[in-house]
Amino acid sequence: MPSETSSAPSSTPSKAPRVKKAALTGLKTLVKAASTPVAAESAPAGGMPVLQTAEAGPRVYVRQVDAQGRSYATGKRKNAIARVWIKPGNGKVTVNGRELAVYFARPVLQMIVAQPFEIANRVAQFDAVCTVVGGGLSGQAGAVRHGISKALTLFETELRAPLKAALLLRRDSRIVERKKYGRPKARRRFQFSKR
Repeated sequence: MPSETSSAPSSTPSKAPRVKKAALTGLKTLVKAASTPVAAESAPAGGMPVLQTAEAGPRVYVRQVDAQGRSYATGKRKNAIARVWIKPGNGKVTVNGRELAVYFARPVLQMIVAQPFEIANRVAQFDAVCTVVGGGLSGQAGAVRHGISKALTLFETELRAPLKAALLLRRDSRIVERKKYGRPKARRRFQFSKR
């Protein structure tokens, strides 16, 4: 027996209320997104930061410098992790308390570390102090490059575009594949013996 409380005639499809419900949930999410603060901009004269909503436009990147005038960033590559501080200077790069040419003796590794400065046209304008642990020399050089790139974008936000275009802000996710049981390495198999 049809119920008498049904307000919709039998000729309309039964999915009409679901469309209305979906439209209402869509409106709720739009209202929630508009009222949620996303990023804080620089503080005006009153001292309170101005909050930017999600619909205000593109993301705003704020310069981050500590009391000594340095920008800090962490870079990673393979198993190496580098902590990098940069400040205006004459281009001196120190890695774990040693000069760049002493720590990274191979010219290829020195070139990898210098890439962010060359792409940003900031050669011999910043000093970098790096501490790096883990991995080998190649991974450590990549970690220092990643850290320098991130620190440059925090010191000068307009450098983000060229460094991002050169893929220097992206953490290289390629790591060593794990060893499998029953095999000597990740994919290498033991020598086949027919008998």
